[in-house]
Amino acid sequence: MGVHHITWHSTASGLEDETIHAAALAWLVGDDDAVIIERMSSYHGSAVHMVSAELTRRGPATKSLARLGQETLEQLGSELSMRMDEENVIHIRLDLLDLIAGKVTLTLPGDRATIKGKTKLQVYPGDDVIDIANQTLNQAIELAQRLNLEPN
Repeated sequence: MGVHHITWHSTASGLEDETIHAAALAWLVGDDDAVIIERMSSYHGSAVHMVSAELTRRGPATKSLARLGQETLEQLGSELSMRMDEENVIHIRLDLLDLIAGKVTLTLPGDRATIKGKTKLQVYPGDDVIDIANQTLNQAIELAQRLNLEPN
C-alpha cells in the first residue's frame, strides 16, 4: 500500500519565466525529464504556461513525497481531515516562492503563487483511509531521513 501516484502542477503567466516553475517541480519529483511545460493562451489571449509533473510508480512517487521533509509531512498528517478527499487523494499546496528559495512551506490558496500537488493513495476495501494515509506519510518521513531528502 501507500502512494499510487503523485502529480504536481503550477501555472505561470506569459510574463513569468516558466523554467523557474519547471525547476521547482523537477526538484520535487527528482527528475527533469518528468516535467512538462504546456504553452497556451488564456481566454483573453494572453500567454499562459501550464507546468506539470506526474510520477505513476510507487517508489519514485513516495520519494517525491519524502522530498517535502519531515516537518512538512508531519504537518500534512495533522491536517489530513482537511486535505483528503473522498477519492483517497491528499491535496497539497506549496508556496512557490519559498520552494524556489529552498524552503518547503504548506499553504492555502491566497495571494502568492503556489504549486499544487495531489497524492493518490492505494486503498483497498476494508482499509481505513486515515490509517493508510498516516502509514504512507510515516514511510515518506523514514525515507526522507534515510536518504537525507530534507529541503535545503
